[in-house]
Amino acid sequence: MLIKYVKQEKNEAEIEMNNPTVAEVLRAYLAQDDAVSFVAWRKEHPFKNLILKIKTEGKTIDKAVKDAIAKVNKDLDSLEADIKKGK
Repeated sequence: MLIKYVKQEKNEAEIEMNNPTVAEVLRAYLAQDDAVSFVAWRKEHPFKNLILKIKTEGKTIDKAVKDAIAKVNKDLDSLEADIKKGK
């Protein structure tokens, strides 16, 4: 999976990605963070990778992304536990 910073500043970044599913999950979790003032992805052309754009206030981009990934992992662990209980 390709993940490459196209633009990276303290409170603003553009990340090139080739997986729209991962980009959408990350976007949804970042949108829940009060410190994230803007998050969206765009795909300019079907043959080009998408760009995830993030802006934060009061938190660095790296911290916001790490927090979002931690929440995704926590929710997946919870889902896995619920599925195991159902068996």
